[in-house]
Amino acid sequence: MTTNNKVIIIPCSGIGKAYGTVGREATYMVMEDMRPGLTDTVCLSLLVMGDEEARRRVRENPCITIDGCPLACARKNVEFAGGQQAVNLRVIDTYKEHRDLKPRAVTFIDENGRQLARFLAQQVAAEVDRLLYNEEVS
Repeated sequence: MTTNNKVIIIPCSGIGKAYGTVGREATYMVMEDMRPGLTDTVCLSLLVMGDEEARRRVRENPCITIDGCPLACARKNVEFAGGQQAVNLRVIDTYKEHRDLKPRAVTFIDENGRQLARFLAQQVAAEVDRLLYNEEVS
């Protein structure tokens, strides 16, 4: 893959759910701070509704999905759209590695949630590097 392509990061849209919020926050951290210009996102609801532009983007670019719950809506909808599912991450897996960072609120992201999002964003950024530059993920 050339570096002209972007990795599309698609977080869960579990509004009002702590792990959905953590996934979205991690996505923004990667897109805005860690890998700007190399990453982008597609609104999950557009994929669900069958928006052709959203479907085209997930078919033409490698996708990292971030799911906040076992329903795996992000992963399933990228697959349904024929997208290039490169990596699926689950917020709960990051939480299992950092159990002291249980988010305490669902309506806004607290400090535990932000720190959990930072750990998840580091994983996402490493996967972006692997996808774009064939680097090993540690």
